[in-house]
Amino acid sequence: MARRAWQIPEGEATPEAVFLNRRKFLRELGRLGAAGLLAGCGHEQIYTPDEAPPAASPPASITKEPQTSPDPEPSLYPARLNPAFSQLDRPLTEESVAAHLNNFYEFSEAKGEVWKLAWMLDTRPWQVEVAGLVRRPQLFDVDALIRRMPLEERLYRFRCVEAWAMAVPWTGFPLKALIDAVEPLSSARYVKLLSFFDPEKAPGQWDNPGWPWPYGEGLTMAEATNELTLLATGVYGHELPEQHGAPLRLVVPWKYGYKSIKSIIRIEFVEEEPPTFWDTLQPGVYDFWANVDPAVPHPAWSQDTEELIGTGERRPTLRYNGYGEYVAHLYAGG
Repeated sequence: MARRAWQIPEGEATPEAVFLNRRKFLRELGRLGAAGLLAGCGHEQIYTPDEAPPAASPPASITKEPQTSPDPEPSLYPARLNPAFSQLDRPLTEESVAAHLNNFYEFSEAKGEVWKLAWMLDTRPWQVEVAGLVRRPQLFDVDALIRRMPLEERLYRFRCVEAWAMAVPWTGFPLKALIDAVEPLSSARYVKLLSFFDPEKAPGQWDNPGWPWPYGEGLTMAEATNELTLLATGVYGHELPEQHGAPLRLVVPWKYGYKSIKSIIRIEFVEEEPPTFWDTLQPGVYDFWANVDPAVPHPAWSQDTEELIGTGERRPTLRYNGYGEYVAHLYAGG
């Protein structure tokens, strides 16, 4: 069988025993608070609406002291590694390197500040509403939902629109499993996803009231049911930390990171293409599709190459982030 575009020669892959031992180590490290990868990747310089009022001081509740609590579901992690997604063409990004590099504009525009603020979000209890054009609309307790779904670990490339990249071991379940459970109507053509809105816990929402909060994203039904599309509940062998978008985030590895919406509270099935956060802020720059494509430059930089975070190495950007065999058929002309 011909080697797939995203695979590497066997001799260059991380040996399984090394990776499994590393997972055990990182799991323990993560419980001590070392976790904190990028959340959905946006861009470093962002548009601020002229009409937005000057930032005010955040409410007093922003000063809440951090709380320490165990995993609600510690027995679920680490999950079984899916052998179909157990190798990449690059080493996994060290969790310690990723721990303080986070794009999560609800908390801060500065990547290095997000980890200091995201813990303020209360992720338990947490409910996820599934609504719209479905036969079985439901309001899920997130822990009940996680226990119900088939968790697995997958190694994915993660490509930011800012032309940097990571390689990440996500834990989660296929979005299709949830879609099948709620039985969409034939009229449902898109899936609309929304994140939380709570300016008292999220200083970025308080400081930027003119932005189109809550963060919203969308997929076509074909994209949402693709085998790559994952709802992530964990990373590096343990539960998602807040920096990553706890307790539930989207991962679509063939698209730029800003599509991977964090801290989801609502999934709605709709007939019309939903508006999305970044396309609303800068129409045409951060579009609905957001497929990784080296041939389409950002207005401010080339997408020909990407920097691997933690190593400084630059590599050629792969179309669809190297997952073309899974997704090219979804788009006209491939």
